[in-house]
Amino acid sequence: MNSTDVVQTVTELGAAAKAAAPHLLKASDHTIVEALAGMARLLKTNEGALLEANAADVAAAAESGLSTALTDRLRLDAQRLAAMAAQLQDLAAAPALDRRRVVRDLGDGFVVEEWRRPVGVIGATFEARPNVVIDIASQLLRSANAGVLRTGGAAMRSSAALVDLVIGPALAEQGLPPEAVQLIRIPDRAAAFELVRHPSLIPLVIVRGSGETTRLLGREAAHHGVHTLAHADGGGVAYIARSADAAIVHETIRASLDRLGVCNRLNLLLIDRAAETTLWPPVRELLGSLGIRVASPEASRSRGHEWANDDGNEATVTVDWVDSAEEAAGIANEETSGLAATVLTADAAEAQRFITAYGGTGVFWNTTTRRLDGYRLLGLPETGINVDHVPGPRGPVTFHDLCLRQYVVVPQEG
Repeated sequence: MNSTDVVQTVTELGAAAKAAAPHLLKASDHTIVEALAGMARLLKTNEGALLEANAADVAAAAESGLSTALTDRLRLDAQRLAAMAAQLQDLAAAPALDRRRVVRDLGDGFVVEEWRRPVGVIGATFEARPNVVIDIASQLLRSANAGVLRTGGAAMRSSAALVDLVIGPALAEQGLPPEAVQLIRIPDRAAAFELVRHPSLIPLVIVRGSGETTRLLGREAAHHGVHTLAHADGGGVAYIARSADAAIVHETIRASLDRLGVCNRLNLLLIDRAAETTLWPPVRELLGSLGIRVASPEASRSRGHEWANDDGNEATVTVDWVDSAEEAAGIANEETSGLAATVLTADAAEAQRFITAYGGTGVFWNTTTRRLDGYRLLGLPETGINVDHVPGPRGPVTFHDLCLRQYVVVPQEG
């Protein structure tokens, strides 16, 4: 597809979503909740067709040489579809967003109210993971926003099936326009860049994926006046202190490496030098039994190098030595993405020093950074994890964050 066709396609999809957005604004929360429940039901009803489309994606990925970790992110099965349905049901059961509240009595017969309004149309570009189509679409709908979605070409058949067989029909069943959720069916990366060039149609875009591409998209969006919620880099950090409980260390590391292609997995392991002869040997053995290669900072190119995005080297963890909790937190702050870190220690004072010093979006004590996930942390699906150091939604972004604040001054009732 040439560049003119890409521009035309994205423009048309953005216009269709914008035309559908007012219908979501006028819809009751009950109607939208019923649409989400319908999506959960249709995932089961259309299981065969969805898995068939996904099998075609997986087969094509295997032929192209896609890595094992990335193929795992792409694959759907009955269990994963059931988990997607369960998340939709939990989202439907979540309390509605408080869209209007009194902030202050001005004392002259007027009050200030804060209203929460949908953005209108939100774009999203993300990695080739079919479940993310449902995650993001459901969050947009629950916040009464329309959307234009773009995923990696490897997941195109699966994503199209989810939109055509699940999301669109569920909206239509409730009298809502299926056009409220659009999918860019262009595998070329040019579509992602076109998505961030239409401020009048798509003023906000959620950007997920590899760090460099995400940063390029962020700069392109800023040039065109489009705002982004960016998830550019990931990688969890674990600090093993000398007082750490060996059983907790092993349990946390094992849980942190259950999936290698996700952003919140263990990426950098920092170990107290005093634990080199006690805790490190069994940890090294555990990593070997899990098929994980240990890399030095020099071999990693940087301590924060994200192995989940290093095709063919995903089964790697960088290991280095430190002298204190403060040094470990400093490295995590300065040399990694700031996504998440955990401190493994039996010393509460040491844990507090690490927690106080670390400034990332999530910090944990004696448990895995895999908990930094909207569903596991907040009980809600997420659109992504925002690591920006700016006010606003940071960490897992849920439907509560996908709205605009508006101040309204009205006469006091009564």
